[in-house]
Amino acid sequence: MATVALTAYRSTIGRKAVMAVTGLLLFGFVVAHMVGNLKIFTGEEHYNEYAEGLRAFGTPIIGDEQFLWVMRAGLLAAVLAHIGAAVSLTRTSKLARPIHYVKHTPTTSTYASRTMRWGGVVIALFVIYHLLHLTTGDAHGDFRPGDVYHNVISGFETWYVSAFYILANLALGMHLFHGLWSMFQTLGRGSGRFSKGVRVFSVLAAVAITVGNISIPLAVLTGVLE
Repeated sequence: MATVALTAYRSTIGRKAVMAVTGLLLFGFVVAHMVGNLKIFTGEEHYNEYAEGLRAFGTPIIGDEQFLWVMRAGLLAAVLAHIGAAVSLTRTSKLARPIHYVKHTPTTSTYASRTMRWGGVVIALFVIYHLLHLTTGDAHGDFRPGDVYHNVISGFETWYVSAFYILANLALGMHLFHGLWSMFQTLGRGSGRFSKGVRVFSVLAAVAITVGNISIPLAVLTGVLE
């Protein structure tokens, strides 16, 4: 079974399938994460109760925060598989065309697709900082364990921290737009009569997630949240 899976992965179609499946899982997480974070607009008490509910999810069957750490481990595995497949496909593409064009003029590709790799790097760095900033508190000067509302507000009150979050989420939006479109292509639903619908969905999803995520630092900077 493992040999069959490895053989399938070595094929271009197999690696694209890995990117599509892991991309779908990560997209689901991004949506759920955004919806949960937007609960901050319901007030400090409710938001902290929501955060505590996540930490205590599954207890007493499992220990406190164990569910979160299992989810984080699964997401890390999906991210590594996604990046690994992307790097491998890029190498295959370069080996297939070792002689570069003297001048490359993009025609049908979008700006999002041409910056996909750099966007992925920015997102990876952002995720690391985000965990250190609002999960462990190592990059947060006024971190209070258990007081998630305070940590978000005090963290985003520093303008350059908010600016970094906003820029990173703009990169995420472009990555999502092209990634969703590519995922549907791989799954056989990105062309023909599905093409227009897939493009509209990709645009709307990317815009909704970007706006939802950046609304929080903007609300803190403008005093809507305090």
